[in-house]
Amino acid sequence: MKKLNRRDFIKIAGTTAAVSTLGIPSIGSAASKKVVIVGGGTGGATCAKYIRMADDSVEVTLIEPNKHYYTCYLSNEVLGGARKIDSIKFGYDGLKKHGVKVVHDMVTGIDAGARTVTTKGGDSFKYDRCVVAPGISFRDNIAGYDDAAMQKMPHAWKAGDQTMLLRKQLEAMADGGTVVIAAPPNPFRCPPGPYERACQIANYLKNNKPKSKVMIVDAKEAFSKQKLFMQAFDRYYKDNLEWVSSFDTDGGITDVTGGVVKTGEGTTLKADVFNIIPAQQAGAIALTAGLADDSGWCPVVHKTFESTIHKGIHVIGDAAIQKPLPKSGYAANSEAKVTAAAIVELVNGREPGTPSWVNTCYSIVAPDDGISVAMVYNFVDGKVAKVAGSGGLTSLESTPDDRAREVQYAYSWFDNIVHDAFGA
Repeated sequence: MKKLNRRDFIKIAGTTAAVSTLGIPSIGSAASKKVVIVGGGTGGATCAKYIRMADDSVEVTLIEPNKHYYTCYLSNEVLGGARKIDSIKFGYDGLKKHGVKVVHDMVTGIDAGARTVTTKGGDSFKYDRCVVAPGISFRDNIAGYDDAAMQKMPHAWKAGDQTMLLRKQLEAMADGGTVVIAAPPNPFRCPPGPYERACQIANYLKNNKPKSKVMIVDAKEAFSKQKLFMQAFDRYYKDNLEWVSSFDTDGGITDVTGGVVKTGEGTTLKADVFNIIPAQQAGAIALTAGLADDSGWCPVVHKTFESTIHKGIHVIGDAAIQKPLPKSGYAANSEAKVTAAAIVELVNGREPGTPSWVNTCYSIVAPDDGISVAMVYNFVDGKVAKVAGSGGLTSLESTPDDRAREVQYAYSWFDNIVHDAFGA
């Protein structure tokens, strides 16, 4: 196999998941270098794997409380009944084969001065570089939406138990029932997600409970891929799916105290199933560690995704302020590769290369109808920037065959990215 130099690795780190499963030989040195990664989702897992592939002299420890990770991407198909929950469930054996030390514990503190990560189990881990990939936590924009309310009106915005809870509620609902989805304000994880979810649930109801209805009560007046989604609503779900903007409700759903669901202007909503998706911010450990600013998200230097608040700590994935990159699984995967390449350079006393990123987001709106948005990004004047003409949206005039291929592309993309992140 041809040996890859550092420049080649940086190029690979910025490419798609479909090609990033190539084996990369070690470019290691004998010096001891420690990287601790907090969070084992798509971003954290990818970063851990790519650091080890680039330089096996770097000691990488990934700390994640859960022994399995459930992908949020394609979890809407679980809600719609097109796939089983185990199909989005992944473990960490693949990372272990790359020499990553995986610790299942909850991180409770990060001391940027001492360069130490501590856990609930009482362990302490020293690092030269730390990567924080904590995903999201929820803001309290909806009064009364506490832990108890989540068990009655699930968000299902962190895949796993919540996904199954919402699915069971949909299965138990009688024909003729109503499902209300509360879509959150910007910014949030997976901007097209609530609208794909509405399509998946509407399709399930159309085929199994045809007298039932889905209503999206939005905290926004516009949303991602809106024209394409509205086309799908009209094409497939004209009789059982309705979207209501924040303009009509004065901010969407704002109060669920005592199980009474109210919109901003005071209207009480009745439904059989409520899917409440609240406003979001960086994951809890990022807030605890002081990595977030007043927005609730974490500012970073885009070249390396190093925190602008605490040096030596990199924040990737949903928690970072990475606009115009979206908060998506594919963006997290791309950010992780760029950050892995930068960290390998930094711990070896070298200057990181010039980064680039990529994102593609698929939404499956019907069994044989998929839509997508894609974009390539480069580094301009110290910031992430879109590469003009590099991507775009599915055409509103695309043919049924084109749309059916998009579904297959989505499934292929899923297989590639989960192998890229979690596979050996």
